[in-house]
Amino acid sequence: MTEAIPMKESRTIQSKLVLPPDTNHMNSIFGGKVLAYIDEIAAITSMKHAKSAVVTASIDSVDFVSPAHVGDVLELESIVTSTGRSSMEVYVRVISRDLLTGEQKLTTESFVTMVAVDENGKPIPVPGVFPETEAEKRLFDTGPARREHRKAKRLMPH
Repeated sequence: MTEAIPMKESRTIQSKLVLPPDTNHMNSIFGGKVLAYIDEIAAITSMKHAKSAVVTASIDSVDFVSPAHVGDVLELESIVTSTGRSSMEVYVRVISRDLLTGEQKLTTESFVTMVAVDENGKPIPVPGVFPETEAEKRLFDTGPARREHRKAKRLMPH
């Protein structure tokens, strides 16, 4: 196993402009569009960490906190918060910003689990991570509880 690397090494930031085709009849962005952005940035973040191809294993939680509207800019930020043998938990935060007023608000928060894979699609090991800032420590320290919650959900009868 390779040595653990700082969480900040995976940090990824993207900006997206909310355009009319991205919105619903309420002029706010489609939730599915935001999910696509979250999946994309989580993939980039986890590929940076694993230095390999990745697949999405789950989008564990998505909390739509407030809407974004036409003309707003979405600022997505993500980081690998914890790792398993081949899996990576990625935290994604989406802020919407009104460039005319300067108002910004939390739009969405999500945890995504990505798995590193080889050219045959088989899981491969990933390096661990370690936190350096207080915010990173909070995300890192709460990772095991989220992992247990995911395991418990998989064991529930369907």
